[in-house]
Amino acid sequence: MKLSEYDIQFEPRTALKGQAVAAFIAELTPSSQSAESDLPWTIYIDGFSNERGCGAGILLLAPGGMRLEYALRFNFRTSNNEAEYEALLAGLRVAKGLGVVHIKVFSDSQLVVNQIKEEYQTKDPRMEKYLSKVRSHLVQFETYEVNQVPRSENFNADALAELALAYEIDLARSVPVEILDTPSILEQDVMEVDTPAPSWMDPIVEFIKGNPPQDSKEQKKMARKVVRFILRDGALYRRGFSLPLLKCVTPEEGIYILREIHEGVCGNHSGARSLSAKVVRQWFYWPTIKQDAKQFVKTCDNCQGFANIIHQLPELLTPISAPWPFVQWGVDIIDPFPLGKGQTKFAVVAVDYFTKWAEAEALTHITEPRVTSFIWTNIVCRFGIPNAIVTDNGKQFDNAKFKDFCRKLGISHLS
Repeated sequence: MKLSEYDIQFEPRTALKGQAVAAFIAELTPSSQSAESDLPWTIYIDGFSNERGCGAGILLLAPGGMRLEYALRFNFRTSNNEAEYEALLAGLRVAKGLGVVHIKVFSDSQLVVNQIKEEYQTKDPRMEKYLSKVRSHLVQFETYEVNQVPRSENFNADALAELALAYEIDLARSVPVEILDTPSILEQDVMEVDTPAPSWMDPIVEFIKGNPPQDSKEQKKMARKVVRFILRDGALYRRGFSLPLLKCVTPEEGIYILREIHEGVCGNHSGARSLSAKVVRQWFYWPTIKQDAKQFVKTCDNCQGFANIIHQLPELLTPISAPWPFVQWGVDIIDPFPLGKGQTKFAVVAVDYFTKWAEAEALTHITEPRVTSFIWTNIVCRFGIPNAIVTDNGKQFDNAKFKDFCRKLGISHLS
């Protein structure tokens, strides 16, 4: 109502054409920087060392054309290759500080470029430290390339390195100059130290040190268990009846021990039972040694690929035992011996399965009558008729007369 005195009238806005709206949006919408951020930055580096001093130059070129110049001056003596590494490390630090994620690095040092590409070996200890430092910086970028350029194409970084020496004399233009007092490889590295994970030895060690569990049942159970262990010089050992003290290790350390014994320098890829026995003979112990050895052998690639395949069906062994003394004898021939008294050079031996009592007789000839006479005189007449006689398939036992002899006396002939 107040605006009516100024002769102002309201008119509804007409519809805009689609082309006019598109032109308006295209004109006023800010340009996207995502495509530009995906482009790599270019870094030129150069370092030198002579009688005047040591320095380095860095030139960073952004995808949009922005140019950043940077110079380094060293207050310590260094070689040309070390100066190249210092320039590369400084360039990577600057690029990371600017939020760059894609870089291309160009250097005229053939040694530095080829060492980073793993085409040259690094034998000098200082070069190894520089190379490790550079790689730890390079992995912070999503993509990176390191290439060598001729010295003629790296004149900008070379000029910046020369400017670093004129820092306090005749620096004609505004170029940031950083002064390094110590080499970059002398910086202290921070290493994360993980606390050791709890193991099966911790309750035993604590009980031995005088810290028993609060529960009375657990305390009695641990008291019976601790008797088999001893603590010496901070290490836990397990006692044995016929073995020396076995050093207790964690299951993780046990897997390493199994690997060394199973497939190490002297390893022969033995089975699970033999492998666990070898670990004990090397004086190590942990509770799951047998289960770990069995699982380790199952997962060994060489054992699964080249081991012999057992086609025999599994079957329990049939024990040969006697229920009472002198009921079952084993008879066999031992030969040949040096000639003895009476030209004897053979011996027939009989052993009782229950008492392990042995009867033996020297013979000149190993014939069926001599063997039958030995059994009659030394076994039947002395200990009574046995229930069974076990022999091999020798001619002295595997014949009709010997079988008839056993049948008449009611002796079972087993071979």
